Amino acid sequence: MSDTAAYVPGGAQGVAAPGAVRPGAGTVPGRAATGQGGPGTGTRTLLRPARPADVRAIAELVQPYSDRRVLIAKDLISYFEDVQEFTVAEDVATASAQAADGSASPGSAIVGCGALHVMWDDIAEVRTLAVHADHLGKGVGSALLRELVERARTLGLQRLFCLTFEVEFFASHGFRRISGTPVGTDVFSEMVRSHDDGVAEFLNLARVKPNTLGNTRMLLQL
Repeated sequence: MSDTAAYVPGGAQGVAAPGAVRPGAGTVPGRAATGQGGPGTGTRTLLRPARPADVRAIAELVQPYSDRRVLIAKDLISYFEDVQEFTVAEDVATASAQAADGSASPGSAIVGCGALHVMWDDIAEVRTLAVHADHLGKGVGSALLRELVERARTLGLQRLFCLTFEVEFFASHGFRRISGTPVGTDVFSEMVRSHDDGVAEFLNLARVKPNTLGNTRMLLQL
């Protein structure tokens, strides 16, 4: 169980496909998009920064994974506090249909989410990367991860950390296994002051050991 990228459905096969919706080209506004899923699925998803109105949908999306102790359960207030870290994947067809018939509700078309949490001047963590069960294997997880990596580069970060069960998936995106904590003692002594459980997991502190059992520590050099 982890607060980080403990579960990334979608698999390494997830790639952008022809016909992907681009900003301004579709009916759902957003910043970035992925393509459609497997043959005949017709699934198109649009990536955009999360909004406060999406928080309940994000919490609902993560709930099945926290129930299985794959991701850490969080209080709703935690998602609100961290909403600016999240990118969400929105199903274009669902959002368009709901907009047309007036049935849209906040976050009702969200099918995936992921967060980027900056921990120091050169390193961030991929957190809470999850995809709705109905959209597994359609490239949503891969698209979200690529978007988070691009955000990290835009911020001038040099490394991305994750704590995960999905080793093959992250390896396919350039992450490698590591042992220990990849920061010096001076940075460690500053980071240990944080009250964030995810930072404690990164530092491998004893108080969060039960949360990290079975997870693999991985790092991507940007």
